[in-house]
Amino acid sequence: MSKGNISVQAENIFPIIKKFLYSDHEIFLRELVSNAVDATTKIKTLAQKGEMKDELGDIKIEVKIDKENKTLHIIDKGIGMTEDEVNKYLNQMAFSSAEEFLSKYKDDATIIGHFGLGFYSAFMVADKVDVITKSYKKDAPANIWSCDGNPEYTIHPHDKTERGTEIILHINDENKEYLEEGRIRELLNKYCKFLPVEIKFGTKTESTWEGEGEDKQEIKTEVDDIINNPHPIWKMKPADLTDEDYKKFYNELHPFSQPPLFWIHLNIDYPFNLTGILYFPKLTNNFEVQKNKIQLYSNQVFITDDVKEIVPEFLMLLHGVIDSPDIPLNVSRSYLQSDSNVKKINTYISKKVSEKLQSLFETDRKSYEDKWKEISTFVKYGMISDEKFNEKAMGFALLKNLDGAHSTLEEYKEKVKATQTDKHNKLIYLYANDPKAQHSYIKAAKDYGYDVLEMDTIIDNHFMQHIEYKGNEVTFVRVDSDTPDNLVQKDETKESVLSQADQDKVKDIFTNNVKNLGMGHIELKPLSPTDHPVTITKPEFMRRMKEMQAMQGMDMGMFPDSHNVVINTNHPLIADKLVKMKSEDKKADFANYLHDLALLNQNMLKGEELSAFIARSLEFVK
Repeated sequence: MSKGNISVQAENIFPIIKKFLYSDHEIFLRELVSNAVDATTKIKTLAQKGEMKDELGDIKIEVKIDKENKTLHIIDKGIGMTEDEVNKYLNQMAFSSAEEFLSKYKDDATIIGHFGLGFYSAFMVADKVDVITKSYKKDAPANIWSCDGNPEYTIHPHDKTERGTEIILHINDENKEYLEEGRIRELLNKYCKFLPVEIKFGTKTESTWEGEGEDKQEIKTEVDDIINNPHPIWKMKPADLTDEDYKKFYNELHPFSQPPLFWIHLNIDYPFNLTGILYFPKLTNNFEVQKNKIQLYSNQVFITDDVKEIVPEFLMLLHGVIDSPDIPLNVSRSYLQSDSNVKKINTYISKKVSEKLQSLFETDRKSYEDKWKEISTFVKYGMISDEKFNEKAMGFALLKNLDGAHSTLEEYKEKVKATQTDKHNKLIYLYANDPKAQHSYIKAAKDYGYDVLEMDTIIDNHFMQHIEYKGNEVTFVRVDSDTPDNLVQKDETKESVLSQADQDKVKDIFTNNVKNLGMGHIELKPLSPTDHPVTITKPEFMRRMKEMQAMQGMDMGMFPDSHNVVINTNHPLIADKLVKMKSEDKKADFANYLHDLALLNQNMLKGEELSAFIARSLEFVK
């Protein structure tokens, strides 16, 4: 038996690293600036521990472009490297100095890099890379390391006198975009916005005013343009923050957005480390566009806004940031790996959100009800998609009726069970999704003593189905799905004032003469004389399926657009007027007119048919 080590030839792996180390070439800037932050963090740690005797001085990181020479520079005043360290960390691939430093100072420093491959991302955009470095160690001379993208490199002495490292990227022709100020500023703003060390990118002009009255003068000063906020509020204690601090930070994340409804400050150090702030935004009905508004950071370095493994699906509508060094990342820091920690974080976030909502409901119900319109999408979406959240939300999910009264699910059950329990002992929850268009149906339902809910959000169809499915012995019925007497089916029968023969005549009149019957099905019912003479109803099941189908972008032809034309045989216009008309033409005209009125009531009379109806109506009043 023999043992050995697998040998990896640098000349074979280098082209792979250059082309495929990261899915996005732009990541190189994040990696190099993160390395500079690490070097700065290390020198601060050594200074705090007394192992570095010199003054720290100005430790900001600088990024600058030299267009003339086609170079991009990342400069830090951190720990620097000796020649031996250059050989150790730059020439031995994947030997991360961060790992070694962490093992020695794990309780004193937060180091971003762990893999040791980030530096090589520079070769994705550069033909040549120079590293000029000088260690903090007094007797260590400065050196310049150069490599043109193949395994060969050179190290020479350099005249650099200041502690730190300067990385110079000689940008290749394919990546000239990284010599443009706008592009680099965009990347710095995206990936480095909250890094814990100040990052300078050029200068800017600031104005101050001196003197008073006519002597008042504007003084313009050129200052460093610091592109990042090194102390984001998610790293602070909630007790030290005001509501204005949270709103200001939200505006920093999402400029020109409406103020958030409220927020949750996350802070946990066991069994994993996680900080962050999640904001509840004001939502539009089209909430799909709101996704990807939660940013994931690792030690204040932006990683991604695709956080579906970490954040429960229903909370993807939230805005904010999550920062955790314990979230496992692959070598590129671009894709999350599903492991036990990620699942724990997912559960923790869901738990914190449910606790926050429960607390708001219990401590200030009035304020909670005022916000319910916006909150409801989150809660309903969560109940549908997450069983544990559903259990907790049963206590703070609300139903709102058309009078503006809010009730929990249990409260509403008690409220309507006396009047809206049908003959099968099922609770019937009546609702409207367009109160203006459905006004006459709502009025009719209320005249019967029924309560009507407002269910007008994009998710309500799914939510109603969810509540029904959960075995609550509840059925949701829209107010225009049936005649008012039959919305809640009772053991009551009404007699028609018309004989069977007269009823058959009425049905024939409508069947043979109504011109725009379409997919309507004629039905005769002995309703109250005060109910409408003709009513258009849309069966609940078919209509709901059709709406859900449309919401999902499916072919709506699967469910035909059918409706019922219900003729009230007890209405005077039917029982007394229509039946007694002598002229067949007048019967036909009158039936069409009553049918058009019913269509108009359902907002189904449009275009040419609406114009014709108006013309006939004018003839009637002459």
